[in-house]
Amino acid sequence: MNGKFTENEAFTEHADSWYRLAEQKAAQYFASLYEQVMEKTYVPTLTKDIQLWQSNHIHHKSWLSFFSRVKRKPDTQDYYRYLDWLNVTGQLDDYLDRSVSYIFMRDLGKALDSPVTQKRIRRLVTDIKNYLIQSTATKRGDQPDYLSLAGFYRWAQKEGVENAAIWLIEKLKAVSSHIPDDMNAEHAQRKLIKIIGGVILHAIEEMGDEILPVERTRRLDEAIRLGYSYGLTYPFIDDLLDSEILNDQEKEKYSRMIRTALLTGSVPELGEWNGDNRDLIHYIHSELREAFEYMKCQQRSDTQQPFFEQSYVFFHSQHLDRIKDLSNANYTNEELYLPVILKSSSARLIVRSVISAPVDEGFDHRVFYYGIYNQLADDFADIFDDMRDGAVTPYTYYLKYRDQRSDLINPFELYWAVISHLIHHVYHSDAKTLEVILDRAINGLKRCKQRIGIEKYNELMEVFAPGDPEFNRLIQLMVREADNVDFFDKLLRDQMVTALKNKRKEKEYFIETVNTVREQINNQLQIAKHDGIPPMKDSLIDVANYSLEGDGKRLRPIMAWVMGVNEYGLPFPEIVPLLRSLEYMHTASLIFDDLPSQDNSSTRRGRPTLHMVHNSSTAELTGLFMFMKSVEEQSSLNGFDAKAVLAMMQYSSQKAGEMCMGQAMDLQSKGQELTLEQLKRICYYKTGIAFEASLVMPAILAQAEATEIAALKKYAYHAGIVFQIKDDLLDVEGDRLLLGKPTLQDVENNSSTFVTVLGQKDARKEMWEHYCCAMEALKEMSLKTPFLKHLLDYIVNRDR
Repeated sequence: MNGKFTENEAFTEHADSWYRLAEQKAAQYFASLYEQVMEKTYVPTLTKDIQLWQSNHIHHKSWLSFFSRVKRKPDTQDYYRYLDWLNVTGQLDDYLDRSVSYIFMRDLGKALDSPVTQKRIRRLVTDIKNYLIQSTATKRGDQPDYLSLAGFYRWAQKEGVENAAIWLIEKLKAVSSHIPDDMNAEHAQRKLIKIIGGVILHAIEEMGDEILPVERTRRLDEAIRLGYSYGLTYPFIDDLLDSEILNDQEKEKYSRMIRTALLTGSVPELGEWNGDNRDLIHYIHSELREAFEYMKCQQRSDTQQPFFEQSYVFFHSQHLDRIKDLSNANYTNEELYLPVILKSSSARLIVRSVISAPVDEGFDHRVFYYGIYNQLADDFADIFDDMRDGAVTPYTYYLKYRDQRSDLINPFELYWAVISHLIHHVYHSDAKTLEVILDRAINGLKRCKQRIGIEKYNELMEVFAPGDPEFNRLIQLMVREADNVDFFDKLLRDQMVTALKNKRKEKEYFIETVNTVREQINNQLQIAKHDGIPPMKDSLIDVANYSLEGDGKRLRPIMAWVMGVNEYGLPFPEIVPLLRSLEYMHTASLIFDDLPSQDNSSTRRGRPTLHMVHNSSTAELTGLFMFMKSVEEQSSLNGFDAKAVLAMMQYSSQKAGEMCMGQAMDLQSKGQELTLEQLKRICYYKTGIAFEASLVMPAILAQAEATEIAALKKYAYHAGIVFQIKDDLLDVEGDRLLLGKPTLQDVENNSSTFVTVLGQKDARKEMWEHYCCAMEALKEMSLKTPFLKHLLDYIVNRDR
């Protein structure tokens, strides 16, 4: 058991011993708790604790409070107003102190009576408070920065871990796209992000204050990758096996594969896997194998065995819980509770071995006894969902069989016995610990009561009320009247769930809008032929329509539609000429770009380029024809103020000239090594201007304020660079069939690109820098359109 793990050594022979020893320890703990419940020894102890605690939490309002100018407590869903209220009423310090203290107990396994821990908590509370006060003063109505990709990347820049951040963003995108519809995507993503954050917190706590910046960066980079690798097990092992995605046979096969990996130190080959889940399982197997190998490689030789041991105990205890059947009336108390103790403790013990932290017996001791406290609170909150799904938890089992089985222990009573045990036997009656644990317990019941309603809550309490009526009345009094028990991590959780749900809805709306508007635009693009036109013009129209029929993204007219119709309320029929104008101008620029004298492209939008089908002269004339058609369309905007239309046309012609200048600069630069600034300038004139025009032209028609137009230009500048860098990356990494045009064109043309100037890694960094700048520009706008946020996400994530 104490030997070094090598590639050839398997842990199979130790598995039973690992679990048996862990189970024996859990049995001793449960026996102690069982005795406290049976003899009600926890009741007088906790009664005194709660009576002491309530002096800080029950405040009887005087009649003078009705005349107080202090604002009423806002709903916690109103994030900025709620935090502002806490600050104005002088409660923010205590709120953050109990929240950070709880995280240090739960996630870091710390004892709150340690002077070192107290110092770290105070420092972190100060940092968070300063950040929150600053953010509440400037960012009303927006989601918190730390819940956004831009906020995360800005943090990564500060810490020097941009490469790891980009890697994680791409990984999370892939995970999100592979979570099946029948699983709760927001719940799965939230848990994964929470685990990543927990591992990063552990890594920061292990560093200390004297660590060198370069070593801090290295460890944070590693923590991000380890956090993802470990956190991936939650959506793709726990949640997947708990769901109905896989059938029983598939679950057995999948579980056997996980068990083999933990006992041999190597993920087995997937083998043949047929059926509807084939692609999903192939992706998961590949991703889990990569994650498993990364975690294993990061282990020191002395932490490998604890990692595999704790992982096996966690997986096996989860498995024993998962295979329970709620229709089986014969489970013993030990069968119900021992796996709960083991899985809840080993889940947190694994984290320290994941980051190869040194042995800390105090940590192991505290975490082992603490885990069931959290698990019982979570199971109580999820009781109705678990009953619906037929899941066996101590609560669902007691709810179903309490009348038949007098020997069953009441899990709600056990919960309070655990609390008493933690306060007095694990944390040695520490006053701060008592305060935080009781805050959390009452907060959990308050949140449950609010979520399910008073009637359902009272029904639950009739079933689960502790055997001592006086003690139960005391608890319910605290639930009704106690205040100052809110927690910042719960606020973050609610905000994250809301943000993930909103993002999913907004993304669905974005995709629906793009597809719908793209179809509307496609139906309007063909240049009509009128009776009596000369044969040559007839032929020219045919050639122009060939270029327009290609499978274009239509991003520019779509952007103009969103700004014009959605944001400024312009009637769709009246701005159709503007939409046609933008696409005609864009298509004309592509015709010129593709010419042999310029980029010399043979395919565009999945079809041969115009000069390949006809000749260069025809292509040049067609491009010129379409530029003029663009002007003609703009001049037909009859439903708007004439001065606004004239101003828009003047702006448009200026930008068209600047686009030509950009292409000239690009041609002149071929074969030259450009600086980054030169490249950005060319990019603006070639790409950014077209984005800008798509946003600004409808704004001019709507007679928007100059400040609004300035913010749109700033957004477009950065979005254009993001688009171009992504194009350059796709030219190197993309799929020719998906792109609809040849790859490696820039290399053949000896062109300077963001990839040739910076390299792929630094080009990605530059792309995300401008992504952040574009997102920040949106905050300067009075319009709060989620479309432009998702447009940026689409640009960085596109594969064509």
